[in-house]
Amino acid sequence: MKPVIFGLAGHALSDDERAFFREARPAGYILFKRNVADRAQLRALTDSLRDLEGRGDVAILVDQEGGRVARLGPPEWPAFPAGPAFDALYERAPMSAIEAARANAHAIGLMLAEVGITVDCLPLLDVAREGTTEAIASRAYGHEPKRVAAMGRATLEGLAAGGVVGVVKHMPGHGRAIVDSHYDLPTVTASDAELEEDLAPFRALAGAAMGMTSHIVYEAWDRERPATLSPIVIEGIIRRRIGFDGLLMTDDIDMKALSGTAGEKAAGAIAAGCDLVLDCWARMDEMVEIAGRLGDISAASRARLDRAMASAAPGEGDLAALLAKRDALLALA
Repeated sequence: MKPVIFGLAGHALSDDERAFFREARPAGYILFKRNVADRAQLRALTDSLRDLEGRGDVAILVDQEGGRVARLGPPEWPAFPAGPAFDALYERAPMSAIEAARANAHAIGLMLAEVGITVDCLPLLDVAREGTTEAIASRAYGHEPKRVAAMGRATLEGLAAGGVVGVVKHMPGHGRAIVDSHYDLPTVTASDAELEEDLAPFRALAGAAMGMTSHIVYEAWDRERPATLSPIVIEGIIRRRIGFDGLLMTDDIDMKALSGTAGEKAAGAIAAGCDLVLDCWARMDEMVEIAGRLGDISAASRARLDRAMASAAPGEGDLAALLAKRDALLALA
């Protein structure tokens, strides 16, 4: 097994993808809108990935946050709100906001599990502040670490109740970035003491099964390398100071914050201490390069992956009732 998660090009596996994936044996797959048509098609696609791997616990990921980041949407599936909706309710009724976040995530989990998706890249634990790039501010749970942690915990619990594993992101915190790492490399100049505030939600949820890095340079820790490529940040900050021992994947290595070829970035991330590389765009030449640059997944990373996937129990619940409960609570704001 290679320590990488690959994207797919369309609504079904192509013959080339099937042959390549069978040989490369990636650790998982990630789906986007280009892979989604309706329930029957999506379930057939995820079933084909399980058949290809010959096991039922394949990590099949999606970014289903709500708001601007939602790969499954109307009219086939309901729309979901993003983090700021729960933040607004928290201002008035904190416990109601936490319960609304839990019900919302439970509903998302049920919806994803129905079509065979096993991992959702949610919740964001980034602490928003004045100047936070809109790419994060429009999705974050708020500007107070305790608030972010509380709603992040409720979201993880809700996803698990729905039968899906959550991913805490973007470690060790994206809230101080004022540019979008999809297009530029952010540099954070805050001191080590100031960054403690950003670490707090991740420390509170250090027991999460999966986490995702940020492509950001934190000058207080490593002036030369973004977190994804920095053994100082991954080992010293994420593993030791935060205490996170779950599966650590990169954010998408195709984002413009990182430089180099796909294979160079992938190899650099694994060398820095990431467990898995996330490569989203299904470009066959880049996937071949990545597979050629990476060795087999390490025993420690495979153990973290197996432990994370084993944490996903079959979900139970009434989707309509959960959505109604969430909406009634959000109406309080």
